Amino acid sequence: MSRSCHVALIGQKFMGRAHSNAYRQAPVFFDLPMRPVLHSIAARNAEELAAFATQWGYPNHTTRWRDFAKDEAIDLVDVATPNDLHAEPSIAMLEAGKHVACEKPLARTLDEARTMRDAAKKSRRRTFVWFNYRRCPAVAFAYRLVREGRLGDIRHVRATYLQSWGGPDTPLLWRFKKKYAGSGAHGDLNAHIVDMARFLTGDEITEVHGAVSRTFVKERAIPGPVKRGAKKTGKSDVDDALLFLASFRGGAVASFEATRVAPGHLNANTMELNGTKGSLRFDFEDMDVLQFHDATVPDREQGWKRIICTSAGNHPYAEAWWPDAHGLGYEHGFTNMVADMMRVLGGEAPEVPLPDFADAYETQRVLEAAVISARERTAIRMREVK
Repeated sequence: MSRSCHVALIGQKFMGRAHSNAYRQAPVFFDLPMRPVLHSIAARNAEELAAFATQWGYPNHTTRWRDFAKDEAIDLVDVATPNDLHAEPSIAMLEAGKHVACEKPLARTLDEARTMRDAAKKSRRRTFVWFNYRRCPAVAFAYRLVREGRLGDIRHVRATYLQSWGGPDTPLLWRFKKKYAGSGAHGDLNAHIVDMARFLTGDEITEVHGAVSRTFVKERAIPGPVKRGAKKTGKSDVDDALLFLASFRGGAVASFEATRVAPGHLNANTMELNGTKGSLRFDFEDMDVLQFHDATVPDREQGWKRIICTSAGNHPYAEAWWPDAHGLGYEHGFTNMVADMMRVLGGEAPEVPLPDFADAYETQRVLEAAVISARERTAIRMREVK
C-alpha cells in the first residue's frame, strides 16, 4: 500500500491549475509508492482562492504561504508562482525540512539560482524543477535512443521555441517586466530547450559563441482599468526574442532560438539531434511523434521514420494511459512528472532523470552566458560564468 505525500501549492493561476490537475491524475493512472494528496493552497488573490481550493480539492487555503513551513503535515511544497517569487519560498521551505518543486526557470538571476541550489544542497531534501517536456513520451524515448548509441556521437543540436502570443496587442503582463520575470522569451522558452538539449545529449555546454537579443515591442498597454489621467502604457524591458550559438563538451555545435513574436507558431518547441549514426527530431505541436533517421542502414533504405510514441511496453509512460495511437496532450507531461516525483520520494527510480535545483542551476548558467554574450557582443566560456 502506497504512503501519502501531502502537497501544498503556492500559486493558483496557469501553472497552479496544471500542477493541481497532475497531482490529482497521477495516482489514478500510475501505480506509485507515494500517493500525492492535496493539502493546502496559498495565493495572493483572496477573492479567487476559496473557489480555486474547492474546485481542485484543497481542504485548506491561505494567503500566507509562510504558514506551510510550520505545518508538520506537509511533505512537499510546490512553488508555481511568477519568477520573482521562486527563491524566497523555496529556500524557506527547504529550511523547514520540506521537499520542494519549483517552476522554471529556477530563478530570475544566476545569483538567485545559486542561492537556491546551495540551500537545496544544505537541506538534503529532494528538489524538482518543472521542465515538463522531458516527460513527453517521444522525448523520453529519444533519450533512450541516444543512450543506446543509436545516434552515435552527437555532432549538431538544433533547438527552437517559437510562440506568437507576445505581439503589440498583448498588455504589460508580469512576463514583460524584468523585475518579475528576469528575462523574456529567453528565460521563459530558451530555458526549456537548453534543459532538453542537456538532458537528451547528456552533455554540457562549454561556450556560447554569440547571441543576439531584441525587444521589438517597447511599450505595452497597462492591463485592467486605468484611472483618469494615469499613464495607459508602460515599458517592456525584457527580450521578445533571443538567439545564440554554442558548443558542447563532446564536440557538438548547437543553435538555440526563442521568441514570442513569431506569427503562426503557437507552441513550436522543437529539438533536432544529428549524430554520426543517425538523427532525430521532435516538435511539441505534434508531441506524440518522434522522427528518427537511421544512417547505418543501406543507402537505398534510408529515410525519416515517423514513430508514434504511444505503444505500451515500447515507449515511456505509455502503458499508464490509453491504447496505442490514442494520443496524449500538454497536461500529461505534468502528470508523468508527478508520477516520477512520487517514485523518487518513495525510493524508486524515475522513468527518466528528473531535474533538481543543481541541474536547473546548470541551465541557468547557460541562460546567463547567452545574456552576457548578447550584451557584450562576444563569446563567453562557461567556466567564466559561475
